[in-house]
Amino acid sequence: MSSRQFIAVLLIVVAMAAGLYWQVSPDETNSTSQVVIDEGQDTLPLWLSPDSMPTTDAEWKRRLSSQQFKVTRKHDTERPYDNEYWDSKLAGTYHCVCCGAPLFSSETKYASGTGWPSFWEPITDSGETHVETRIDRVFFSSRIEVHCKHCQAHLGHVFDDGPTDTTGLRYCMNSAALKLDESTEP
Repeated sequence: MSSRQFIAVLLIVVAMAAGLYWQVSPDETNSTSQVVIDEGQDTLPLWLSPDSMPTTDAEWKRRLSSQQFKVTRKHDTERPYDNEYWDSKLAGTYHCVCCGAPLFSSETKYASGTGWPSFWEPITDSGETHVETRIDRVFFSSRIEVHCKHCQAHLGHVFDDGPTDTTGLRYCMNSAALKLDESTEP
């Protein structure tokens, strides 16, 4: 392979890598909006019905803050140790910020030392969880991505290095994908 061909291949690989990691930021004018559903109160819907679920990026941008949109709809990751729930000790239920589905209980939250809120198990309802997983392949590695089963919001990833006295799993979530409801019993 000539040096010219090598450089061409290298440029293509760099361009592909940049395309996987770099995402265009959504309109920053939306950065102060919150999930406001119930007559002007900052509350979560009990559940968004399939008929009321946003279907376009523009609809999601109106409903979510800029950070929530980047994380849940564009699969971004927030910074460790610089997010709302990483060290929260408040009791309650963590819901999907997009559709309101109950995802995790504060009873399964633990300090993982990673800088993101971590749980060892999602909430189950009649044996079913409100999360689903997919393989996330990036170059030569793969990890398991976690999504809301109802609205497909990107929540984070799950790893097998959690507490061994429980499930052994670490659901490493983005705070921007969650909304803590302190009024619900865990």
